[in-house]
Formats: sequence, C-alpha cells, structure tokens
Amino acid sequence: MSAMTMTSDFGVEKPADPATTSKPVAAVVAEPAKEKKMEQTATLPAGVPLGEKFSALLRAVLPPVLGLMVLIGIWHVATHKGGSIPGPAQVWDAAVALFSDPFYRNGPNDQGIGWNVLSSLQRVAIGFGFAALVGIPLGFILGRSAFLSAMVNPIISLLRPVSPLAWLPIGLLVFKKADPAATYTIFICSIWPMIMNTAQGVQRVPQDYLNVARVLALSEWKVVTKILFPAVLPYMLTGIRLSIGTAWLVIVAAEMLTGGVGIGFWVWDEWNNLKVEHIIIAIFVIGIVGLILEQALILLAKKLTKEAS
Repeated sequence: MSAMTMTSDFGVEKPADPATTSKPVAAVVAEPAKEKKMEQTATLPAGVPLGEKFSALLRAVLPPVLGLMVLIGIWHVATHKGGSIPGPAQVWDAAVALFSDPFYRNGPNDQGIGWNVLSSLQRVAIGFGFAALVGIPLGFILGRSAFLSAMVNPIISLLRPVSPLAWLPIGLLVFKKADPAATYTIFICSIWPMIMNTAQGVQRVPQDYLNVARVLALSEWKVVTKILFPAVLPYMLTGIRLSIGTAWLVIVAAEMLTGGVGIGFWVWDEWNNLKVEHIIIAIFVIGIVGLILEQALILLAKKLTKEAS
C-alpha cells in the first residue's frame, strides 16, 4: 500500500496560485497517475508481420515469467536439504490435492479454501461498500467547505494513523459478534483514503470552472454532477484502489483473531494443524486475489476516465 505522509497543515503542498484552488484537506494523497498493467502487450497496428507480433508478446510475457522462475529457483535451493519450510514440489502436490475440491463442506469449521476466500471477499465488499457510501460524499463536502475541512482535519489526522486492528476490540464490544466486528474494521481502514483523495480532487478543480457555474446560477447538484465529478473522478478512483488494497490486507489479520470462516482463519487453522504447505498456498492465493482486485479497479478507472473525458 502506498505510504502517505503528513504536513503541518496535514495537507498537500499549497498551489502557487491561490486563486485556482482552495485550502487542502486532510493528508498527502496519492496522485492519480496513468495506471499500468503489470503485463501489457504492445499495441501494434493492423498488418504488422506475425514475427513482430510474436516478438512483442514475448517481450511482455518473458520478464514476469523469468522473475517467477528465479523466485521458485531460490525457494528450491533454500529448501532442498529439508527443514521446516516445504519445497516447491511439496507445495505443488498439496495445491493439486487442495484445489481438486475447493468447495467441499464437512461442517461449519471444515470447509474448502474456495468458501473461505468467498467469505473474506464478502466481508471486504460489505465494509468497503459502507466506506464508499460515507467516505466519497464526505470528501466532496470537505472539499467544498473550508470551515468543515478545518474542523474535521484534526480528527482525520488523529485517527488515520491508528492500526486498523486496534479497532477490532471496539467492534467486538459493540456488535458482540465476529463477522460485524471484522466488517466494521474494514470500514474504518477503508474510509480514510477515499475521504482524502476525493476532497483533494475537489480542491484542485480550477476556480474558473466554479466561477462559470456561479455566473450561470447552477444548482449545487449540477455543480457536483457536471463540473466536480468528472474532474474529481481520477482522484476518487485512486482513493478507492488504495482502500481496497488496505481492506484485503486487514481482513486476513482480522479473521485470524476473530475465527469463523475466512482465508485468515483458514491460515491460522492450518498453522494449528502444522500444515505449512497449506499456509504457503494461502499466501499465494491471498496475493493473487489482491492482484485481481487491483487490476480490476485499474481497468475500471481507465474506462471511466476515458468516458468522462
């Protein structure tokens, strides 16, 4: 997850021309940039020889494949003499057996890895959804109101650095159950990037746009939907991408503490059963799911920003 730094006014650098922007909100936010896929095939015009197309495909695929081969090679060398960490061959055999039936059910505490991943994704979706419903409108409000921004900034600066897992006991105390407590933890850790990036995007909208809206006597709703939203969309999507990555990280740790069904609980249960091969498999599964979520949001961001432009 991208690190965020704070300034004395817990905002970003003030622009050189104060007439174009308003006072910044809560913290340094990630600048929306052109997202790049980890694996991107060069776009070639029609009629390019097949050899050149194959060469472009090879240049796109070969580096990540070599990287994975180097990782597996180091892993094999480090474990070929035995020890507590299983080697690639042992993990592969365990993965084949595990994924031969990923959705079995033998009771509430004995379910396949597929059900555990889906349970974790469900908690992330609920907590992240509530965070988006609260955080994005709040970001617009703080970006539009200097007074509210100055009032809320100290609260955000105080609560944002708190570890998300520190909120878990509060959730257990309030909700008395593990599932809503974990969802509440996701909500808390997901809301800050969306608030800060959305508010920062609103504050960086050129003042000329707002002056034109004032001359035309546009309603606040039209100002938000016709002027602010298209301009803020890249910032908002960056905040969403940061939030979903944080949410997926936190849910694994939260489930280790709360138990039940979920990939975090499954990892802890496999540790108690001394099945280290399954723990390594879970690490790869968690990474792959996180990568898929991030890439899906990158594609969505590209599509929406292209349509908005």
